[in-house]
Amino acid sequence: MGDRDTAFAEYFAARSEAMRGTAYLLCGDWHRAEDLVQATFAKLYVAWNRVDRHEALDAYTRQTLVRTFVSDLRRGWFRKERVSDTTPEAASVGRGSVEDRLVLLAALAQVPPRQRAVLVLRYWEDLSVEETARALRCSEGTVKSQAARGLQTLRGLITPQQGEKVR
Repeated sequence: MGDRDTAFAEYFAARSEAMRGTAYLLCGDWHRAEDLVQATFAKLYVAWNRVDRHEALDAYTRQTLVRTFVSDLRRGWFRKERVSDTTPEAASVGRGSVEDRLVLLAALAQVPPRQRAVLVLRYWEDLSVEETARALRCSEGTVKSQAARGLQTLRGLITPQQGEKVR
């Protein structure tokens, strides 16, 4: 294996799991997340000679992941509803109860895809408004409005409706 391949393999080993988590938050399906990560790293491998010394390699990879996700949206792949008898795996995220994480992940899956992409990049990946706008190829105003709408949608899905009992 050459130096190029070794460097790529090391980067893949170090970052693929984190990118898989981000992909899952974008699409809500672990299998599709694997496909997105695989497509992302295949594209990265092709461009590796141009980007392997780039200071913002993680940002480049994340941007490629989001663009791959958005490209799939445009082709209509995510418009198909998937029915399952099993509960999806819970992503490993910071503090909080398992129940809270499951509720949040289920709610996030119901947020429209574009808003979901903004929420994941802004609050999971901790990108700035400017970085998120670059990754999604949209204006900063669009990022702000989509984040506000996405958070409002999440609150509506998570906050018990009037008349419902809180456990």
